[in-house]
Amino acid sequence: MNPLDNAIAQLENAAKKLGLKPSVLRSLKKPKKVIKKKLQIVLDNGKKKVYQAYRVQHNNWRGPFKGGIRFHPESNINEVKALALWMAIKTAVANIPVGGGKGGIEVNPKELSKTELERLSRAWAKAMHKYIGPKIDVPAPDVYTTPEIMAWMNDEYMKLTGQKNKGTFTGKPLNQGGSKGRDVATAQGGFYILQDLVKTYKLKKPSIAIQGFGNAGMTMAQLCYRAGYKVVAVTDSKGGVLNARGLNIDKVVKHKETNGKLKNFPGSKAISNKQILELNVDVLIPAALDNQITIKNAKNVQADIVMELANGPTSNQADMVLFKKGILVIPDVLANAGG
Repeated sequence: MNPLDNAIAQLENAAKKLGLKPSVLRSLKKPKKVIKKKLQIVLDNGKKKVYQAYRVQHNNWRGPFKGGIRFHPESNINEVKALALWMAIKTAVANIPVGGGKGGIEVNPKELSKTELERLSRAWAKAMHKYIGPKIDVPAPDVYTTPEIMAWMNDEYMKLTGQKNKGTFTGKPLNQGGSKGRDVATAQGGFYILQDLVKTYKLKKPSIAIQGFGNAGMTMAQLCYRAGYKVVAVTDSKGGVLNARGLNIDKVVKHKETNGKLKNFPGSKAISNKQILELNVDVLIPAALDNQITIKNAKNVQADIVMELANGPTSNQADMVLFKKGILVIPDVLANAGG
């Protein structure tokens, strides 16, 4: 199931339970605007390359469109549409006066130099500048985009429009008009919910497994470790590490920073991104990409609680399987609403 089909199925299930009017459901299903652009940049070797870019403005009933921009080789229009829909629901759940949108570029940023990355970032801002603004659509960082990328985009936007307002992009560096705490907000919001779960279910030193060791996953791991929870496994895009007695996350972070990967951390066993989803732990936290828990592997999930720190990590069909197994799922529209 592609992300958009999954998002629509989730929306239809919720609408049925809420008794939502068909006219409202139809409006919520369809994005208000879909923007597709081809971005051409000159690489450092002098060759030109074209990248596909998107911005989906799903819903602005509550305020300006709001949502991140991701740079990923598997980014596509259906994924971006799904993420924009989820963003609209998420901002409503959080009761903040903005709507939902999302953007993306089909690119592997790890293959670009810093100067190429800046050219591509500025090209996105140039292509989209007529569709965004503080009162129209406010983009933000997402997968493989950074505060520096937001600063480049915001600078390009201001040059093109003549505006000096720095509020068109959030998630910028502090010295460029960014907000304190933005870098840890997604994980911190999820951690507050996790703390409530630990208290409600009277979990003593709960065991935690986290799939994804980017900004959200790594920060969540640090928060859990420092709270005295037992983080037994973490993975990144290349695989990860497991220690049933608990990992020293501060040392794991240093190992990752030094080696560029989690693998071969002293005192641990190797674990794959598939295996981590099937560990027998109190709390499983998917914090990577969408569609990780599917109808194929949901029956193997052994965690008591699944907290969706990533966007759309559980398919609609898998949700039903987890429900029947008695596994509590904290949906992404709540779990990662802090960011």
